Amino acid sequence: MSYKGKFRPKNPNKYKGNPSNIIYRSLLERRFMVYLDKNPSVLKWSSEEIIIPYVSPVDNRVHRYFPDFYMKYKNKQNMIVEELIEVKPFSQCSPPNPKKKLTKTGRTSKRYLKEVQTYMVNDAKWTQAMSFCKDRQWKWRILTEKDINAY
Repeated sequence: MSYKGKFRPKNPNKYKGNPSNIIYRSLLERRFMVYLDKNPSVLKWSSEEIIIPYVSPVDNRVHRYFPDFYMKYKNKQNMIVEELIEVKPFSQCSPPNPKKKLTKTGRTSKRYLKEVQTYMVNDAKWTQAMSFCKDRQWKWRILTEKDINAY
């Protein structure tokens, strides 16, 4: 089931990019968009507007990574902070469980191999994003449903 849709901000002046073309790909992303739009500490934000090249460990080729969110905000000390954020389900933020890799016949399951591949690609993306942020003195975070539900 897909929860893709268009987000219509109540504060389009805060959006860095085209505010009439904001797409969410999950309910977690949509919930975070509402937070960004409503939060008075958030000065600017965007969704999938920044491109970071990375080398995929699966095919060893350069691909383009679009982190879910950029945000510029005032923190509790009233300092301006810039940050990139990736929104992912908690289950996709750590390596797959090797105990679940074998089928009943003793073969490595296709599902497990796919999960390993996805995690390897995500890890490559996130490593590049950390470097990208470090070069700009930005923060980098991965938010899960546990974090977003706290907003």
